[in-house]
Amino acid sequence: MTDFLRQHLEELIPLSEEEFTYIRPHFSVLKKRKHQFLIQEKQPVNHIYLVEQGCVKAYHTDPEGKEYILQFAMEHWWVSDFQAFFKRTEATIEVDCIEDATIWALSYDDMEKVCAALPKFEHFFRKKSNMGYVALQARILSLLNKNAQERYDQFATLYPQLLQRIPKQLIAAYLGVSRETLSRFNTR
Repeated sequence: MTDFLRQHLEELIPLSEEEFTYIRPHFSVLKKRKHQFLIQEKQPVNHIYLVEQGCVKAYHTDPEGKEYILQFAMEHWWVSDFQAFFKRTEATIEVDCIEDATIWALSYDDMEKVCAALPKFEHFFRKKSNMGYVALQARILSLLNKNAQERYDQFATLYPQLLQRIPKQLIAAYLGVSRETLSRFNTR
């Protein structure tokens, strides 16, 4: 398992054995079952999560019970209620497992400690955050400028592996369409 974390970090920053030995104890590994929560609305958010194995979804449910999926996260993706995590407030979204999952958790305090001790770790998170902002902007523009079929086609092109793993009703909630609309698409 440690190889996964080191490999993931070294995609963006080189680490000496000493640096990785310092970083590793700040993470904890969680084993979660399908439908178990990482984050629940109105609860404190003390961790960000890195998915080693499995798939999770981050979403908001409106008062009528309609689910709006903000993000899926599979292997090598980070997920949390970032607003609540960084602002130290209660969660406004929920994160739960679509599949059984192995998750690496990093607390706010531990992240701050490691970033202060190792500037390259802060560089890692800056790069990850920047990539996340780029993806978020693309998603918002897609929602604003593309019709439902175009959004589906874009999703299928960007994340073909998710099409095989995620139930159609969840893909529909991510795209902002009904399950019936999704079933009418040319779903290659």
